[in-house]
Amino acid sequence: MFTPQATRTRVLIVDDSSFMRMAIRSILSKDPSFDIVGIAADGMEGVEKAIALKPDIITMDVEMPRMDGIAALKQIMSKAPTKIIMVSTLTNEGAKATFEALDAGAIDYIPKNVTDSTDAQNIFRQELMRKMKEAVASRFIRATPSSTGFVARPATPVTPYQRPSVSKFSGKKIHYVGIGASTGGPVALQEVLSRIPVNFPYGIMVGIHMPKAFTGPYADRLNAKCSMAIREAVDGDVLKPGLALVAPGGVHTTLVRQGGNIVVKVLPTSNYPQYVYIPSVDLMISSMAEATNGSMLGVILTGMGNDGFKGMQLLKQKGGVTIAQDEATSTIYGMPKACVDGGVADEVLPLGQIGFEISKFM
Repeated sequence: MFTPQATRTRVLIVDDSSFMRMAIRSILSKDPSFDIVGIAADGMEGVEKAIALKPDIITMDVEMPRMDGIAALKQIMSKAPTKIIMVSTLTNEGAKATFEALDAGAIDYIPKNVTDSTDAQNIFRQELMRKMKEAVASRFIRATPSSTGFVARPATPVTPYQRPSVSKFSGKKIHYVGIGASTGGPVALQEVLSRIPVNFPYGIMVGIHMPKAFTGPYADRLNAKCSMAIREAVDGDVLKPGLALVAPGGVHTTLVRQGGNIVVKVLPTSNYPQYVYIPSVDLMISSMAEATNGSMLGVILTGMGNDGFKGMQLLKQKGGVTIAQDEATSTIYGMPKACVDGGVADEVLPLGQIGFEISKFM
C-alpha cells in the first residue's frame, strides 16, 4: 500500500560518487516510507540543499571535493539542524572521521562497503535500511561542546537531575564493570568514561555494536579523551583496575575466570549463531556475570533492540548491580527500555549522571 506523502521520510543524499548516489537512491526508493527529495555531489551543495529542502534525514559521504562531509555536517547543524547518517569507508581514517562527525552531531554511520560482491551489496542494503529506520525512530539529540569534546544533549528540555551525595548502592560490593551500547553509543560512552577517574579500582569491559575496522580507532580516541587507560581488547587480556577494554568488532567477546583473574576470550561469530548483534552485549555481560559470580555493575546505554537485557537479567539473578540510561537522554530508547520494562534496572539515570554514579563505587 502506498504511504501518504505527508508521512514519508524526506531524504537528501550527499555523495561525490555517482555510483553511491545511485546505489543509495535505488535502495531507499524501493521503500515507500522514504521520499528522495534531493541529491548533492559535494558538501557545499549538500549544505545549500539541506537549508533549501529541509529534509528529515541526510546521508552524508565523508570524503568529498570543495567541502568534505565533516565541514558540511557542522554547517548544517549550525544553520539547519537535521538528522545525519555518515557514509564512511572501512578504514582507519574513515573511522576517525566518523567519530569526529558523531561528536559534531551526526546521529549514526554506515560503513561504505559496496563492491561487485553480491554479499557485500546485500550487507550494505540491509545496513542502510536498518540505520535509516533507526534514525526515523530516534530522538534528535544535538551535540554541545564540553571539556571532553562533544556531549549529547536532549532536543527537548529535561528537568536537571539532582545528584544525591550518597549513592543508592552504598554498601554494594563490585569488582568489575560491564557496559553495553549501540546507536548513539560512541558519544554516550565517551561521556560516561570521561567522568571516571584515572585511579578507578575496577576493570571495565565495553561492548558496542561496531565493525572490525572501527573498534581500534574508537578505543584510541577514548583513551586520548578520558583519564583512565582505554584500548581495544585482545584474546587473553586480563581485566585490571583502572583499565577499560573495548570488545573488538566483527567477533564476539566473552569473559572467563582463570585463577584469580577475569580473562577476555575472543571467539568467531560462527560459535554463537543465535546472537544477531556483533559483538553481542548479551553474551559479554552474561559471561561476565558468570565469571565474576555477580560481583559487578552492568550498564546499558542507548541503542536499538534489546541486546543486553538477558545479560542484565542473569546479572540481577546473581546479585549484581544494574544501571540503564533514561529515555530523555537516549538517542534510541531500545536497549535500556528493555531492561527497565523487564524489571532488571536497579537505577535509571540520565547520561550525564552515569559516569559519576559508577565512580561512587570507589
